[in-house]
Amino acid sequence: MSGTLGRQLGDTNRRLGRGTHMMGPAHSLSGAAAWLGVGAATAAAGHPMPWPVLVVGALICAGAALAPDLDHRSATISRAFGPLSRWLCEVVDKLSYAVYKATRTRSDPRRSGGHRTLTHTALWAVAIGAGGSLLAISGGRWAVLGILFVHLVLAVEGLLWRAARVSSDVLVWLLGASCAWILAGVLDQPGNGANWLFEAPGQEYMWLGLPIVLGALVHDVGDALTVSGCPILWPLPIKKKRWYPIGPPKSLRFRAGSWVEVRVLMPAFMVLGGFGAAAALNVI
Repeated sequence: MSGTLGRQLGDTNRRLGRGTHMMGPAHSLSGAAAWLGVGAATAAAGHPMPWPVLVVGALICAGAALAPDLDHRSATISRAFGPLSRWLCEVVDKLSYAVYKATRTRSDPRRSGGHRTLTHTALWAVAIGAGGSLLAISGGRWAVLGILFVHLVLAVEGLLWRAARVSSDVLVWLLGASCAWILAGVLDQPGNGANWLFEAPGQEYMWLGLPIVLGALVHDVGDALTVSGCPILWPLPIKKKRWYPIGPPKSLRFRAGSWVEVRVLMPAFMVLGGFGAAAALNVI
């Protein structure tokens, strides 16, 4: 009996995982486009971002748009940092599952894993963004470099997915580290954005948490467009479920890797990102 139940739960989780989350490149492109859109909006409001903030924010947002899949052992992020990221994905998967079991209602389905639960919520996005800001303002230069390094590696893994998969992990890490060092140096220059938005003494780089939050939220919205939706509003009860899968009508949803994602959404993200960058830099 227990074996049958285990197989049923496993089948349920495979159905939940199949087609529920967009591919890494689509997530990263949507994250970068979202931050460039924010840059266009601030420029239209008369408070344009310094160009280093626009570039760094777009790269962080592209990397952060992969982070919610920390609960998935086969996701792009699980390969980004070798055994460390694979171990972290296993830990987050178990943590997410524990939270799911502790908070589910009778209407929420049974499952045996934590994918597409805790890390796919708005609450998680805000928490990791706040953590990023706190680390940036309290940890000094090395903390900022660490934040940049992690997200730049993820951005490379997402935006340059095919190239990253066939190259050495060490080369990707070296690229992330060197870019983090260069970009941190550029931001430190007067007027280049270290104190963008938060100008009080001691609040330099506090804004780094914003693209982290945005990237995670964009990921959740992207997953909400797929066949199984996304529990973005947890723990708010909706239709007697705490893990209610938010999403558009099912006729408007798609499967991950389908032609809609590859031929429509990804090109759209590229075009929107280009327009956003041009508007943010006052080119158009």
